[in-house]
Parts: sequence; structure tokens; C-alpha cells
Amino acid sequence: MDFLNEAAVLLGAAIIAVPLFQRLGLGSILGYLCIGLLTGPSVTGFVSEPESVLHFSEFGVVMLLFIIGLELEPKRLWSMRKRLLGLGSLQMAGCAALLMPIGLLLDLPPSIAIFLGLTLALSSTAFALQVLNERRQLATPHGQSAFAMLLFQDLAVIPLLALLPFLAGRADAAPDDGWVIARSIGVVIAAIVFGRLVFPRVLALIARSDVHEIFTAAALFLVLAMALVMQWAGLSMALGAFLGGVMLADTPYRHELEANIEPFKGLLLGLFFIAVGMSVDLSLVLGNLWLVMGLAVAMTVAKTVVLAIIGWVTRLPRTEIPRLATIIAQGGEFDFVLLTAAVAAGVIDQRIASLCIAAVTLSMAATPFLYQLGEKLGNRLKESRPYDTDFGDDTPPVIIAGLGRFGQMVGRMLKMQGINFTALDPNITQVEFIRRFGSRIFYADATRLDLLRAAGIDKARLLVIAVDSESAALTIARLAKTHFPELSVYARARNRHHAWQLMEIGVDGVVRETFASSMEMSVEVLKGLGYPSSNAINAVRTFRDFDNQLLKDTYAHRNDTERLMATEKAAMAELRSLFQQELNRGRGSKESAREEAAAANDSDDVNEEVRDDTGAETAAGGPGNAR
Repeated sequence: MDFLNEAAVLLGAAIIAVPLFQRLGLGSILGYLCIGLLTGPSVTGFVSEPESVLHFSEFGVVMLLFIIGLELEPKRLWSMRKRLLGLGSLQMAGCAALLMPIGLLLDLPPSIAIFLGLTLALSSTAFALQVLNERRQLATPHGQSAFAMLLFQDLAVIPLLALLPFLAGRADAAPDDGWVIARSIGVVIAAIVFGRLVFPRVLALIARSDVHEIFTAAALFLVLAMALVMQWAGLSMALGAFLGGVMLADTPYRHELEANIEPFKGLLLGLFFIAVGMSVDLSLVLGNLWLVMGLAVAMTVAKTVVLAIIGWVTRLPRTEIPRLATIIAQGGEFDFVLLTAAVAAGVIDQRIASLCIAAVTLSMAATPFLYQLGEKLGNRLKESRPYDTDFGDDTPPVIIAGLGRFGQMVGRMLKMQGINFTALDPNITQVEFIRRFGSRIFYADATRLDLLRAAGIDKARLLVIAVDSESAALTIARLAKTHFPELSVYARARNRHHAWQLMEIGVDGVVRETFASSMEMSVEVLKGLGYPSSNAINAVRTFRDFDNQLLKDTYAHRNDTERLMATEKAAMAELRSLFQQELNRGRGSKESAREEAAAANDSDDVNEEVRDDTGAETAAGGPGNAR
């Protein structure tokens, strides 16, 4: 019952704390750490043995590495080999060189001080990847560099553990270690063969049984088996799970495996962060506060400096260097493993290990804050240059504000029709890239009236507002309608409310960015349900025309909630009636060959309309995406 009580309290605390921390902009990790600190032995003592929780929750890290492995096909991993070995070795060597003096200051022999420096050079795979995943930064240059270093660190844990017997002065260590190395190599080869040749066939048999829970069980079995076998061979469990994921990355079961593992990974990874919070010994930290804080700061600063130098040497973009320097500047979960093993081997005494563990934990807790600082500094380092003011003598009839994916589709269509345009965009990278293809695009902020005038808006016939920001779109529309009332203005709207705001300003045409693509999807869905093509197109056309009219009708009541709801309720009743009439008409007559041909032609026309709109929508990438 104790286990159930602890589980219930931890889950309840997570339900409350994690969304609260997310809402405050602190991230979920700090929420989990706070839960662990409050429920651990240092505060309430509700969980008296955090070591057992930490040991169990390590499977969250294991599953995280498995899912990441599923995202990396073997070819892609092989292509990372230079970055993996180059960046990883640079980071470990540089950080160890700067951190070794910590061991000397703690009166450790030089060889053990080097071991401590290498240990503290490790970073937290769980923390770093969780932050990168939450902020969707894993695919960025700094995210990929950080991942390569983290993977190298996981590999480096193996020889560091093998060093402990030598550092402890065991004369008989060499034969045993030789056997351990040989066993490790053999297990890795066997795991590759099993994951590549055997298990995909097992998954195929299970998939044919069409029993979903067994497929989930098979996915969990694979992760646990690979992790436990690697642990038996003296390797890290996380490395085994990662290797299993890579072996299955290019199989047809990749997405199904990921979907099955994801819920377990999320819960166990959260439990891991809770267990780290429980492991903080507040009495030790408060009794040696300045020493612990000094260790944490020294470790973080040293790693930040090394990572910044690596980013500069490898020519990362200036905006990426602060992000790389702060995302893996903390200590890592394998520090706990290595320091505990070092104490057991008699290499380091318990007091030094406890102080280092406390410093590592503090540095891990600071990761979200550090990364926020890195992002802000990176944003400040963005290349800045004065906006363009010379737009030449040409005055095309159309001006496009914002040439992201939405604006690009409009521009391409105009180009195909031989209609020239001037595009304005405040993203210098976007401007320089698109300019290579001969488009007339300038680095300018369309929310500034002086730049609109310089671009020739007073001589243009039409303005297309295709910027991502809702507020920017409204500002541009107000400027255009106030200062150039004869100008036709067409705007991209993010949603119905944004469309109403644009209509208030008086724009001539509003296109809701998700509307057209949803109509095309509806056609395909109805056809997939067995509707004849002509019926599906007619139904969607009826709804499209009706909803566009409803947008105009409800505009008058946009600020009156009761009238708005009444209007929409009456409109939906009318729409159902229209659909019923269409359905009755379809049942009452059979189409002739001529009608089928006409419907086919009509289908092409409608689909053409939808494709035009949908191209713009697809270009926009949906309401949640930037360009």
C-alpha cells in the first residue's frame, strides 16, 4: 500500500505543479524537481528512499534514448560520425581540462582529479533533450551539435567505469577488464544483428495478429531487453536502448513503436526528474552552501566557455552559439552513477561525492533558466543591418507584405501570370535566400509607413498582407486603409476572430489560412466514406459558401455573445436543411453520362479553386507554424 500511496501523491502533485510551472514559463522539469524536493527526505520525508525511485525511473531516460534512436536511421547516424567523434572529444577534453583543478582543490591525487574532471564534463541527456524537445529545437544546428556531444558522453561512460579498478590500485584489474571489453564488443554486435535481422520479423508476426496490446508489450520488451543486456555487458542501459531504436528506425513499425512507448517514456522521465529532486540533501547543501554553489558555478561556467569556443571554432551561426553553450552546461545523470561507483571502489570519499552530486543537481535545476538566457542572447546576436530604402524606379502593381510560405505561393502564382510584384520581409535570411531566385524582395518592415511609401505603395493597385503576426497584419491594414484609401487590400487571417478584426479595418478580401485546406480535406474524407465525387464536392461547396456568408452575417454581432450564438444556431439549422435537400435530390435521381461528365468538369473547377487556396494555406504551415 505504501507504493500506491506514494504513486498517488506524486501523480497528484505532478498534475498540479507541472501545468503551473509551464504556465509561469519555467518549464516542466523544474516542476518535477520541486515535487521531488518537497516529497524527499530533506523536507517532508514522504519518500524515505529516493535511491530506489531514481533506480526505477532511469528507465525514463532509457525510453527517451530509444525514441530518439527511432528518429535516426543508420545511414543518418553514420553521416554524424565526424560530428559525433569530433565535437564529443573536443567537449570532453576541454571541459575536463578546466574542471580538473576542482579535484586538486579538494586534495585529490592528479589521476583521480582527472577522473573527476572527466566525470563532471558529462551533461544531462534527459534534461537537455527534454528542453530541446519542449521548445522544438532538436533539429536546429545547436540541437544537433548538442545531441552529438551527449551521445559521445554516453559512450564515454563505459571507459570511465573501466578506469575505476586501476584508480583504486587493483593489480588484478587488467585481465577482468580485458574480458569486460571483449564481452561488451560481442554484446553490441549481437544486439545489432538481433535488432536488424530478428526482431523486425518478430514484429511482423505480432502485427499480423492484430492484437494491439501485444504489440505494445513487444515494444516494451525490446527496450527493456536491450537495456538489461547492455547493463550486463558493462555498458549503459541508455546506450542499449538507443542502439535498439536505431536498428528499427527504417522499418515500417517505427511510428507504431514510438506511439506505444511515448506515454511510458513521458511518465518515467517525469519520475526521473522527481527522483533527482528527492536526492538533494538540503542539510549538506546548507551546511556547505558556498562550496556547493561554487562547485556548481565553476562547473557551469567552465563548460559554457568550452562549448562557446567549440561553437565558434566549428562556425555555428552566431545566434546558435549561446544556445549550445547553455543547453549542456549542466552536470549529468551519469555523474551520479560514476560518483557512486567511485565511492564503492574507494576512489573518492563519500563527502566529496555528496558535495559534487549536490552541485550537479543544482546545475541541472538551473538548465531551463540558463537556456532562456542563451536564447535571449542569441536573439540579440541576430545579424542586424539597416532596412532597405532604395527600391529602384520600378513600381509593380502588387506589393506583398511577408514572403513566407503563404506569401511565396501568392508570389509564384502572380509570376506565372506575368504580374510583377514587390515583396517586403523583415527576415534578412529569408530575403537573401529568395533574392537568389530573381524575386523582387527587399529587407523592410511593412508596419512602417515610410518603408511602404518608399516601396511605391502609393502607385500600387493592390496590397497582399501575408505576414505571420496577427498584430503586424492589423497594423499594416490600418496604415494602408488610412493613408491609401483607394488601394485594394487582401489579407491572410489566422482565424475567424482575426478575420473580423481585419474586416473592421475595411480590407477588401480576407482569406482564413486554414479554411481552404480543411475544405479540400473534407472532400477527400467524404470520398473515403463512399460518397460519389460529385456529391462530396457539392456538399463541401455548400458548406464553404455557407460559412463564408456566415462569417459576414455574424460580423455585425461579433461583440454580442448572445446574438452571436443565436445567429450561429439558426444558421446551423439552415445548413442542415440545405444538406437534407441535397441528400434527397441525390437519392431521387440517377445521373446520366452527360451529368457525370459535367460533374467531373465541375469537380476539376472546384478542386482547382481549392488547390489555389490550399496552396496558400499549405504555405502558411498552419496556425501554429512560423515560416
